[in-house]
Parts: sequence; structure tokens; C-alpha cells
Amino acid sequence: MKVFISADIEGTAGIAHWDEAERTHPDWAEFRALMTAEVVAACEGARAAGATEVVVKDAHDSGRNLILDRLPDYVRIVRGWSGHPDAMMFGLDAGFAAAVYTGYHSKAGSEDNPLAHTSNMRISRLLLNGEVASEFTVNALCAAGYGVPSVFLSGDAGICSEARTMVPGLKAVETLEGKGRAATSISPAWSRRLIREGVAEALSGDFTQALQALAERYEVVIEFNNPTDAYRAGWYPGARPHGLRAVAFDHADFAEILRALVFLKA
Repeated sequence: MKVFISADIEGTAGIAHWDEAERTHPDWAEFRALMTAEVVAACEGARAAGATEVVVKDAHDSGRNLILDRLPDYVRIVRGWSGHPDAMMFGLDAGFAAAVYTGYHSKAGSEDNPLAHTSNMRISRLLLNGEVASEFTVNALCAAGYGVPSVFLSGDAGICSEARTMVPGLKAVETLEGKGRAATSISPAWSRRLIREGVAEALSGDFTQALQALAERYEVVIEFNNPTDAYRAGWYPGARPHGLRAVAFDHADFAEILRALVFLKA
């Protein structure tokens, strides 16, 4: 059984400030270690459930956050950004049994995490078929396109609630809850234990119900903070204005939505 892990940092237990997520700030060293430890816990849970190989996509910022020497010997690691439309899911294919998400965070416009955002800080909201979407929304649909179910997520309370609603049967571990610029978190050790146990449980049962059905057509709308970003994005073939500071693009194939996002968000 092959398992794919997409690892972010803004939903890691204990995180509360952008300094802790930025590789140029001294605080990042501590939180890259905590991010790594949660990924290792997920790997151990997958192994306990029978995984023979785990592929981890380092999916935060530079894509070069995880401390490699702490990863188990059955893990492959995808670092950096290829430019492929799968982005945070790059390395996934139809040969995987399941997808797991660690360190995930609430969408832009949410108050559930002081670090809530979607893809970058120039986007005020991203909507998919009329619903405000998170990075998890996009990534789980990417996985579904390969026929891979999304079975587990760890992160803030907001994204956990969203993921449970979006994917029936998904198991989620809440690491923190945001209030304004503050976050109340479980301890890192507690988080690692719950992640290890949660991934093992999710992969040991029947997780076929966690495979989402794809819609017949998708419309993505990106609302930017700045009108100049919307103007630039509007030059992508097939994109169109969608009110103030926003562009829209639609297609029947979700893979084409992912392709468009590479350029619309750039």
C-alpha cells in the first residue's frame, strides 16, 4: 500500500504567528522541526496500517522545510516546486491507496487560524462552484481526479470541520483553534500521538467512502486584494472578469482548473 502525504505548516500544533512559518525568521527553525515531527507521526501511522511506501510532498512556501534525516527509511520526499499544476499534491498518481494531509489551515477570510489564507496573501477569497474554497478543497479534488481517497487531515479546528463535511469518512485531528491573533493549541506531543493513531485508524478501515465524486463542471473565482492582480490574471485564455478585483474560469475537467490556477494565482 502506497500512501501520499501533503505537508503544510500553518496548522501545526502550537503555531500562532507568521514569523514561525517564514524560513527567513529565526522562529522557523523550531516550527520546521515540529512540522517534521507531525509528518513522521503520520508516516508511522501509515506504516502501522500496512503502508509499504510513503511519499511526502513538502508543501509549505519554499517546499524545503522538512528535516530530511528524521524521515523513516520507507519514505520518498518531494521538495521544491516543479511548476506542475498538482502543486501541493505533486508526486501523486493513481497508484496510491490514499492521501493524508498534515499541518493544514483554514481558508482565506476565515477567523479559525491567525495564519488563515488560500495559496498566497494576494487572494482574499477563492470560490469553487460558488463555495469559498480552501487549499484542502482544491487538493482533495486533485486526489479524487486520480481516484485516490483523502482519508486523514490534521490542522486547525476550522479546516478539520470543513474537511469532515466535504469528505464523508475522513478522520481529522484538531491541533489548534484560532481567536483573533491568538491560537489555543494542544501540545506537540499530544498532536503527534493523535496523528499517529488517527492515520493508522483511517488506513486500517474501509476508506473507499472517502473518495469524492467529481462534479460535471467547475467554475473557479479568485477575488484578489488588488485590482491590478485581477487585471493581469484576466489575460489567461478563457478567464473573464467577475466583479471588482475578481476573475473566473470554468471547465468540465478539474485538471484544467488546476492548470489555470498555476497562472491565475501567479
